[in-house]
Amino acid sequence: MNNSEYQQIPGSSNALTFGILSIVLTLFCCGPFGAIFSFIGLSNAKTAKSHYEANPGNYRGYENISTGRILSYVGLALALIYLIFSFLYFGLIIAFFATADF
Repeated sequence: MNNSEYQQIPGSSNALTFGILSIVLTLFCCGPFGAIFSFIGLSNAKTAKSHYEANPGNYRGYENISTGRILSYVGLALALIYLIFSFLYFGLIIAFFATADF
């Protein structure tokens, strides 16, 4: 097969896009809500991998699947860390006001 006959793996670019969005949204916008995009990215990566494994000779762009999966895991880890710090932060504020004498 020529390079021109290879097709992009269905869902591989979506996995990469959602992986990037999960990191960007977690860091700059929505905090733990970026985890939603991580799960979508992981789902798209799984679907794309199954397409690739069904017929690996017809597809190109497997690196998008791997990169999208890694970015989704990083975005998920960042969202979980952000969520833990948010609980600690608000827990300390509540504990401070609960024990304060006004």
